[in-house]
This record gives sequence, structure tokens and C-alpha cells, in this order.
Amino acid sequence: MGGQSYSMTLYSTSVTSMLRMQWGRQRCMWPARMVTRRHGQRDTAQILLLRGAKYLPDKNGVTPLDLCVQGGYGETCEVLIQYHPRLFQTIIQMTQNEDLRENMLRQVLEHLSQQSESQYLKILTSLAEVATTNGHKLLSLSSNYDAQMKSLLRIVRIFCHVFRIGPSSPSNGIDMGYNGNKTPRSQVFKPLELLWHSLDEWLVLIATELMKNKKDSTDITSILLKQKGQDQDGTSIPPFEPPGPGSYENLSTGTRESKPDALGGKQEAGADCQDVISMTANRLSAVIQAFYMCCSCQMPPGMTSPRFIEFVCKHDEVLKCFVNRNPKIIFDHFHFLLECPELMSRFMHIIKAQPFKDRCEWFYEHLHSGQADSDMVHRPVSENDILLVHRDSIFRSSCEVVSKANCAKLKQGIAVRFHGEEGMGQGVVREWFDILSNEIVNPDYALFTQSADGTTFQPNSNSYVNPDHLNYFRFAGQILGLALNHRQLVNIYFTRSFYKHILGIPVNYQDVASIDPEYAKNLQWILDNDISDLGLELTFSVETDVFGAMEEVPLKPGGGSILVTQNNKEEYVQLVTELRMTRAIQPQINAFLQGFHMFIPPSLIQLFDEFELELLLSGMPEIDVSDWIKNTEYTSGYERQDPVIQWFWEVVEDITPEERVLLLQFVTGSSRVPHGGFANIMGGSGLQNFTIAAVPYTPNLLPTSSTCINMLKLPEYPSKEILKDRLLVALHCGSYGYTMA
Repeated sequence: MGGQSYSMTLYSTSVTSMLRMQWGRQRCMWPARMVTRRHGQRDTAQILLLRGAKYLPDKNGVTPLDLCVQGGYGETCEVLIQYHPRLFQTIIQMTQNEDLRENMLRQVLEHLSQQSESQYLKILTSLAEVATTNGHKLLSLSSNYDAQMKSLLRIVRIFCHVFRIGPSSPSNGIDMGYNGNKTPRSQVFKPLELLWHSLDEWLVLIATELMKNKKDSTDITSILLKQKGQDQDGTSIPPFEPPGPGSYENLSTGTRESKPDALGGKQEAGADCQDVISMTANRLSAVIQAFYMCCSCQMPPGMTSPRFIEFVCKHDEVLKCFVNRNPKIIFDHFHFLLECPELMSRFMHIIKAQPFKDRCEWFYEHLHSGQADSDMVHRPVSENDILLVHRDSIFRSSCEVVSKANCAKLKQGIAVRFHGEEGMGQGVVREWFDILSNEIVNPDYALFTQSADGTTFQPNSNSYVNPDHLNYFRFAGQILGLALNHRQLVNIYFTRSFYKHILGIPVNYQDVASIDPEYAKNLQWILDNDISDLGLELTFSVETDVFGAMEEVPLKPGGGSILVTQNNKEEYVQLVTELRMTRAIQPQINAFLQGFHMFIPPSLIQLFDEFELELLLSGMPEIDVSDWIKNTEYTSGYERQDPVIQWFWEVVEDITPEERVLLLQFVTGSSRVPHGGFANIMGGSGLQNFTIAAVPYTPNLLPTSSTCINMLKLPEYPSKEILKDRLLVALHCGSYGYTMA
């Protein structure tokens, strides 16, 4: 080969053709084989370069570096950069190419960053500079939002990945830039500070504008800005006075430029009303997501950056405005809300106000967002992935195979076969869930016990009689989590308090009625009456069953010597409730949730309340309105022929099936109509018909209910329209604790 110049392309020499073919083949090899061949590939490239081979693209414009990055071959990329240093920046710029697989880019940059600390810092600084440039482009209304947003977040993800895996990278969060240290590693974030500064300025300006307009609107999310056409002299427009549709405002510079329309011409200026929130919310939210990612990569796993928490608190009003306008922002960009309960709680009232159907869509969209592509989900099922269960021991055999199965694969899909049977498919899966629904509450396992109404179930505080009870509770949680993940319904209805436990919602004394109606009445009496001079001599301790023996259990430290008084009786009632409904079954609850959360993250399930969770798990029941009317009683002045009652039933006929279920839940605490219809509805003390009681009307008063006695307290509304409006507000806003709206 002597002194020839060799082109590293497919069409130059036979040697480089073989090299190209080798690269092409390796993309199809298993990783273990690729590891052994990479060294040969690197050595071949090094030999060619030593002999003067030229770096040239092929006839399609594909370069050797393109091939190396496409295959994730970091060692060969390292050799190419050694001979052609300019290729370093080429690799950095490749992070903006959405046609290149992100995991391959990460693989290449991960290898390069491991070579030395200086190389590691150089890569991070270069990525930070590219991300900053892309971020400022995103903050310009002239840019394509979707493309620029994806580019920014892609670069930041790669940046964070490289930051975490650098040579001797700290894992305890001490050597991280946002904790105030001025280490070399913290300096790689310096270019991004310009972007965060622009973000902060824009949010402050929006907050200022909101404050100016707040006096003119009771809802800050409905603020519309001044109308303004394009100035004749082309002067810049002050902040938050957006230009007409024929121009745009650069969010990072505050200047206005003309924008071509879809046909390439200039749009004419107009005086359409512009809304700065609508124009900027998605763009700013994407930058906020990038900021969160950069903050998080410097913290230990599971911890939220103090700087980011401070940022959210500072811009709380504006961020709530963004979410109010478009709650889907939470799933598109505000992932920090789903990952940080302390931040999510600030926005929960906005989320819960969204329609149930919308929240269901968001729930499943985000639940499945981290799973494999659809073509992988529907791959042929291997024999090892099939859950083989025995009909004659379906509970135990299912528990065994599920506990051994790969959790990630179960999330993607379930294949069930009964031993000795050939049938498979979704019909068999549905049958499996249906049978297990009955087995989970089978009294032979002592896991759950029937509640007072006879139709719902509660964890059994004496389940310890079954030595495997905690393993079985974990399995029950897995089955319900799997069913919810795959939109399969289960034929079980739990007490409202147990749904609250799944959601992490505190129980209250009304929940006691499901397991002990008389005890619930006693607690209600204590709350409703002055106990100062009754001589009850109650203390903050109660006698309860502890592993089969009655023991005196303090409700709080030293409770046996603390008397219950008129001033502290509410605390006493709450602590008694928590003991009966939570502490007595805490191990069972914990085991159940351990299994449930393997498939359903706590951050997602909290989008729903206890009534909605029942609908998600057990489905939407059919409600016979005529049977409902037939078995309803009236009290406190109402009769069947009264106009308000006639309006009420006309509204019930008009509303959606989902809203009828919400009404049934609102009054009875359950979405389930028992066998035999409304004539068999149970209350706290036995059979108790649905009842409507009259309440004097005052403006804006909402209906309320007493679930212990299945009573709807319906104000004497002056018109059908007002009745329907107030009823729907109560149903959709969860009116427990609310009487005015």
C-alpha cells in the first residue's frame, strides 16, 4: 500500500470497503459480540489513518463518523477525533440531529468522557453551550416550537447523562454546582445560567402583568392583553404587548421581527387580541423542564433540588396560571410535579378540577410513556413469558408465577394459560382477572372482611391467622395494579377508607361507619354535643384487639393520662378513627401498596379521588333511573310531586351515565347498586333507601349529603337550571366539606 492515500469510504479501496461492511454488520450483532469487534474496528481505523487515509464522505454524504455514531462506537470515534480534532464539535452538533438515536449518542459521549477529566469537562461545557443556544431559540416565537423543544430537551438529557457518569463522578450531591460549590464540575453549568436567567426574567415579567390585571379579573388565567397592530415605523413593542399576527416577538431579546406566512409571503399586520400566556406558556414550560433536569442530575436519586423548589415557590402564581390554562403541561413538561409530592400538592386543586375523562387519558398516557415502542409491546410472546396457572389452585399458583415474573414485561403485556388447556388471548386474561377478583376476598384466605353494608370489603385486621397473609396482600396489590395498568376490570368493591389508603388520603370518622356503624354514631355524637359536664372520663387511649388479645393502646404518647375535653375532642375522634381504620391494618396496607406500586406509581394515582379510583378499578355500573325513582324517600318537607323533586329527576335523566354514578357515590359512598336494585341499598344501620331532604335555599348553596343514611340534602332551588348547575358543581368538585360555590 506504500504511500498511497486511502479514502475511508465504501467506494475507494477494498480495505475500506471491508471496514464499512464490518461496521454495517455490527449494528445487527448482540452487544457481547460487538464488544469483541470494536477493538478490531478501532485498530483497523487507526492503521488506515496512520497510512494517510483521507476522511471523506461516500456518494450519499455519509462519513465514517456518521457510521461510528450511528452504531455507538465510541472507541473508533476517539481515534477519528485524535487525527481530526475538528470532529469533536461535529459530534457535539450531532446531538441536535433527531435522526440519530439518542442512546447511541450517549454511548459515544460516555466513552469519550471517560478518557480524562479535561475531556469530560470539555464535553459537558460544549453540550451546555449548545443547549443554551437552543433554549434561546425556543424562547423566540419565530422558531418551530415542536422541533426546537425536542432538540433542547434531547441535548439536556444527554448532558445530564454524561454529567452523572463522568470519571469518578460524585454520587452524593456534594460536588454539585447548584449547591453553591465552585468546583470545576459546577462550572460546566455556567453557560446554562444565561438561559435560566432569561427564563426567570420572563416569569417575573408575566407575574407583574398578572398583578396589574388581577384587579380587572377574578380569574388570573383569563387575562387578555391589549390589542396592538404593527407599528407603522417598525419600532419595537414593549414587553407583553404582543405584535399582530404578521410579526413575532423574540422572547430572549424583546424585539419584533416579521414572520413569513405558510406560503412564504409576509402576513399583514392585524389587531387581533393576543394572549401572552398562550404564546409563551409551552415554550417557557419546556425550558422549565430543562432547568429541572439540570437541577436533578446534581442531586442524589429521589431528592429534589432546593434551588428548584425555591424556583417553583417564587413563580408559583405564574406556574399555576400555566397549569390552569393547559393542565396537560404537567405531563408534557412539568414532570417535577409527578415526581415531587411536596410540589404537586400546590397544584392538586387545579388538577382535580379537570374532567375525569381527561385525567384518565393523562394517567394512561404517562403510565405507558416509559414503556417500549408499540412494535415491541406486541412482539410474539415466548413460552417463558406465559403465566401458567392451575385452576384448582389458581390463587396460590398465580401468586407464585406473578412473583417470579419480570415486572417490566408484565407492564407491557400479559399472557395467561391454564394448565392442561390450550386457550390463550385476551379472553383468558379477562377470565383470570375475574376469578382472582373473587379469590382475593375469599374468606378462606382471611385477607379481607365484609363491611357493614355487605357489599364492600376491608382488610382484615386478624389476617395474621394466615401465615402468608402479607405475601398474599402484596400479591393482591400486584393484581389490582396489573388490572389498572391493562384496563382490566376487577369484580371487587372496597370500602371508601381502603381506596383512601391506596391514594394516601387521610381517613375521617365517617369512614368508620363502613365497619362499625354504631361506633361511628358514637363518634358523631361526641362531635355534635358538649361533653364538658357529662363525666364520660374518656382518655386518649382505647382498648382494642392486638393479635387476638385485648390491650389498652394509647392514641398518642402518654394518652392514658390525657382526658378528652370539649377543646380536644376533635383530635380524639380523628386519632380513634386512624387507629381503627389505619393503624390496626397498617402492615396489610403496606404490603398491598408494595405490590400495587410495582405497576402504578403513587404520583399518578393521586390524580383521582376515592370514588374515581373505584370506577377505574371496577368500572361504570348501569343505573336504572326508574328503579332509583321508585325506591326513593322524601323528608323535611319534600314530596314526590314538588316542582324541585320533579326538576331533580329530570336532571338525573339528562346528565351523563358517568355523572349519575358520581351522584350515587356522592350520596351513598359507593358506585355499586346491590343485587335486587335500589330497594336493597344499605345504610349505616341496615337497609336504608335513597332519601332526599329539603334545605332552605340561599344563593350559591350546593347540595350536600350524609352517606351514613344515604341522604341528599337538596336546597329548594327556584329553577331547574339553577338546580342542575349547583348539582353538577357539587358532583364534579367533590363537595365534601363545601356548601357554597
